[in-house]
Amino acid sequence: MKLSAPIHHLKRKAKLLSRKENISLHQALDRVARQEGHNGWSFLAAQLAKSAPARTLFAKLKPGDLVLVGARPGQGKTLLSLELAVEAMKAGNRAMFFTLEYTEKGILDRFEAIGADYARFDGLFEFDCSDAISADHIIGSLASMPRRSLVVVDYLQLLDQKREKPELAVQVRALRSFARRRGLIIVFISQIDRSYDPTKKPCPDLQDVRLPNPLDLRLFDKTCFLNKGKVRFQATV
Repeated sequence: MKLSAPIHHLKRKAKLLSRKENISLHQALDRVARQEGHNGWSFLAAQLAKSAPARTLFAKLKPGDLVLVGARPGQGKTLLSLELAVEAMKAGNRAMFFTLEYTEKGILDRFEAIGADYARFDGLFEFDCSDAISADHIIGSLASMPRRSLVVVDYLQLLDQKREKPELAVQVRALRSFARRRGLIIVFISQIDRSYDPTKKPCPDLQDVRLPNPLDLRLFDKTCFLNKGKVRFQATV
């Protein structure tokens, strides 16, 4: 499927169009989709889903995995992580999204942007925008989450923002132990250091993850890095 630009650029184009012309995001997405030769955004999204990286990546995940999804801003890492949650829910599992970046409306807008019907997943999806997000908070919130649920933490570095919280390495190890014990998949969205130079390598890697404080990145079982439509996935072990 050929598009004039990577999908995350088209979504950004629709968002700007929505603001500029004071129309709903849904209307803007449909207009962009028609410019790409499709009857509407839902048709474009359906075609894209057949070869979507989220579907391929989700098939490689297993209960207990810790997954790192990293990219510079605007490269689609949040949307990919949400698409992973949608894939989990399509399989009948639950999903939860922890974020300080988005409001409820922002998350719902992104369901629309990836062509997913939020109403279809009623009862399967939860989100938490609490300022108290930390490993302890996440573990407490997931106390009743069943095995094979997929959890997104947006983003890894937010666990390291307050001095009263345990060290980042301590929190990630706690979440790793919890995920393995409960059979959950936890996806961490990660910031990438500004020093990453896309002219030297097409996608960032573990060396480019922004870490204000030390963290053994081998704690993550799988990684996925994005840049300009390219997706680089690999197991770390």
